[in-house]
Amino acid sequence: MDYMTTAADLHGPAHVERYLETDGEDGYYWRKGTTTLLLFTKGRKSGQTRTHALIFRPWGDSYLVVASKGGADQPPAWFRNLEADSDVEVQIKGDRFRARARVATAEEKPAMWAEMASVWPDYENYQTRTSREIPVVVLERVR
Repeated sequence: MDYMTTAADLHGPAHVERYLETDGEDGYYWRKGTTTLLLFTKGRKSGQTRTHALIFRPWGDSYLVVASKGGADQPPAWFRNLEADSDVEVQIKGDRFRARARVATAEEKPAMWAEMASVWPDYENYQTRTSREIPVVVLERVR
């Protein structure tokens, strides 16, 4: 593997591959000072494991991610997958664990959205591009 390019330069499957190869040593830190986790969902149609690198923030004992898809009118496939099956796996650096995903409640969302937008201000722009309310997803570790 050519490590002249860092995972910060990568997106999608290439980012995921580098993250997995290095247990996040290359890939955890991403663009503009953000950090990423890997989210493993089960394909709602295929049943195959799907893996996505997503910007995240810790929130108490949970973790937050945003289902923005850059402000597209349709949610990302990973979000549709977790709507069908909320049992997921998460990897943060070398720590991989089971989690349950849920959408932030109306009461929770403003503070959670503000936290996520503070680390990735583009989320605010994404929301202006669509009439779809972009959800904040809470990933709760299964003990």
